[in-house]
Amino acid sequence: MPASARTSAAEAWQWREPSVLLIEDDPGDALLVEELVADSALKMRLTWARSMAEAREVLLVEAPDCVLLDLHLPDARGLEAVSMVHALADQVAVVVLTGLAEDETGLAALMAGAQDYLVKGRVEPELFGRAVRYAMQRKEAEQAAVALQASQMHARENARLERGLLPRPLLHGTGVDVVARYRPGRAQALLGGDFYDIVQSPDGTVHAVIGDVSGHGPDEAALGVALRIAWRTLVLSGVTGPEQIGRLEEILVAERARTEVFATLTSLILPPGAPCARMVRAGHPGLLLRTDDGGVRWVEVAGGPALGVVPGGLAHWPVQQLPLPPEAALVLFTDGLFEGYVGQGRERLGEEGLLRLAKEVARLAPEAFVDGLIHRAEDLAEEQGGLADDVAVLHLRWNARQENENKDKGGDESSG
Repeated sequence: MPASARTSAAEAWQWREPSVLLIEDDPGDALLVEELVADSALKMRLTWARSMAEAREVLLVEAPDCVLLDLHLPDARGLEAVSMVHALADQVAVVVLTGLAEDETGLAALMAGAQDYLVKGRVEPELFGRAVRYAMQRKEAEQAAVALQASQMHARENARLERGLLPRPLLHGTGVDVVARYRPGRAQALLGGDFYDIVQSPDGTVHAVIGDVSGHGPDEAALGVALRIAWRTLVLSGVTGPEQIGRLEEILVAERARTEVFATLTSLILPPGAPCARMVRAGHPGLLLRTDDGGVRWVEVAGGPALGVVPGGLAHWPVQQLPLPPEAALVLFTDGLFEGYVGQGRERLGEEGLLRLAKEVARLAPEAFVDGLIHRAEDLAEEQGGLADDVAVLHLRWNARQENENKDKGGDESSG
């Protein structure tokens, strides 16, 4: 712990007046504790309960900072009393009061969850105050350790679940370079409704999709995964274009938890060596087109409505041709990347702001470009807690030179 933090904690203990509940049936012993409280340097507010039943009434109203617990009560004896206090208020520090010949009982109480034990009649005011203060600090440290362990376990479980839900690109060749990133929004610990996938056909054609289910929560995340798996199945079955989008809409309508839920997506087909990509856009944002000379521009082809907005087979999604310069890259993303707030006001980054950020990192390699784009958007939204929505980014570049080299190499080997 930094020195400044230790100093602040020490100062807090100097002015803080903790509340202490004494559970003791003997009036004489209770009087001794009251005298210790009065003479202690640590000022505290003492409440006296003569039985566990009285203590229960107190604990149900307000949890004290510390419980001083006698182990010989009329309605609770020995370690049973410690368990009963923990059952009523497990966040409260417990200091057990024992007799002169009960050291073993005191040690057993520590094993049962008490923070300390004191021997009646052998406690000085200074030791008493220090024992209460240390017991509370020990309890806080225990709770912090438990919370940290739970957080770490939750993070590990989240990571395992996300690894299982996020797709692994199904690539057969080496002619396409793929960079994919996913970032849950600040309100989500797991995947949200954003999804993406990449599949390469045996002939080298690359199929890619990126989409976003409206809303947040487990239902939307499950629907996003269902749409992704359905899309991959349709691609492997040879279903593309408007028919593919129509099938996905049928699945969304059948699986969504509420009728107002919809999904946007962009699906594209990139044949090997082709001068253009075929795209279908369903209410999804545009994309970025990167050229090998460091240029970046915003591209938005014509499309149809989002899935689930006009169900019943009435919607139409045209297939558009997007010309691609040699060695160009396509960057697809969900709207969480540019809908974050900028600074402290209500201004959002927006499409123009995202394009500006992309131009700042335009000369970087694909992975650095994608990471730089996300990090800069996160930095701009940091003052308002970061990006609130999920972010998915997919960077695709068809490496024609590498593909041609592989073909030439394969031809040379076969001829040899």
